[in-house]
Amino acid sequence: MLQIALHKVGNKTNDEGYFLSDGLLHLEEEIDALLQTYFLSPFKFDTLYEFYHETQLSLNEVYTYAQQIFEAPETLHEQSRAIAKHLYQKSIHPKVKGGELYVVYFPDYVFQGEEVPAIGIFKSENKDVFLKVHPKNDNFSIEKQEGVNINKLDKGSLIIKRPQDEHPIVAVVDNLNKSTEAQYWFDEFLKVQQQQNEYFHTSQTLSMYKNFVMEDLPQAFDVSKADQADLLNRSVQYFKEHETFSMDEFEQEVMAQPDIIDRFAQYKQGYEQQYEVQVENEFDISAAALKKQARNFKSVIKLDKNFHIYIHGDRSQIEQGIDEEGRKYYKIFYDVEQ
Repeated sequence: MLQIALHKVGNKTNDEGYFLSDGLLHLEEEIDALLQTYFLSPFKFDTLYEFYHETQLSLNEVYTYAQQIFEAPETLHEQSRAIAKHLYQKSIHPKVKGGELYVVYFPDYVFQGEEVPAIGIFKSENKDVFLKVHPKNDNFSIEKQEGVNINKLDKGSLIIKRPQDEHPIVAVVDNLNKSTEAQYWFDEFLKVQQQQNEYFHTSQTLSMYKNFVMEDLPQAFDVSKADQADLLNRSVQYFKEHETFSMDEFEQEVMAQPDIIDRFAQYKQGYEQQYEVQVENEFDISAAALKKQARNFKSVIKLDKNFHIYIHGDRSQIEQGIDEEGRKYYKIFYDVEQ
């Protein structure tokens, strides 16, 4: 059976207050199983996070409360009350919704094939409307009820403590994160940042390179849409064909031309300064990150409102020109029409 503490936390700016329970929940097995599905099914583990603080990690409240639960699981309820109060202090944007806060201890959570302790912090904010139908005499009656849809977790975090890690890793769900006020869950309450693993490095490098090709390169060189599409396709192909990334190798195989490579080096330096990040020159390539990023690397040339040309490879099979009447055209070579 799950160990669950349940509290209600409102919006501080709207002076909604909070309600703290005086003990852990005691549930029937059926409800326990439903809650496990509600809590755990939304999580994907491609992107993982880690706690941080500007001065020292022990000043991160959720990290500290979680550490105390890991060290003494019997303090779950006590620490959950502190977590609820901390969430209330961070619920200051006027659009932040109040809701139920669940703090759950999983002693044997299975993560990547390994049983490890984990702590879940979940918040339900939205209520769905349900219709309940009752037989009544020779007819039926229908009444409206509001409740939590167990297929729609609003916000959640799983804090996972593996023996090989110095600090816990964190998976986060925020299905209401459609505006800046929702960032309070990541940035203010949990205070987490993306873990710099192979998924992070693969995503960051591909994203940076795409911005370079689409935004910066045309400012320095006369490049056509076909040239840009070719550069994007070659970058994705490089990541597909290699298990590890090498910046020098990538520049030579994908960009090839020294002046473009030099321009890219300048762009990379400016990107690192602007976003205060370090773009690694070597790392293992994440297939999951590549798959996700490749969806945004659609090499499409849009011609007025008449045609779209999708370029998947071999830049030499498409030519661009202007006819005698000044009309622009693309000439495409192919072997098989499908």
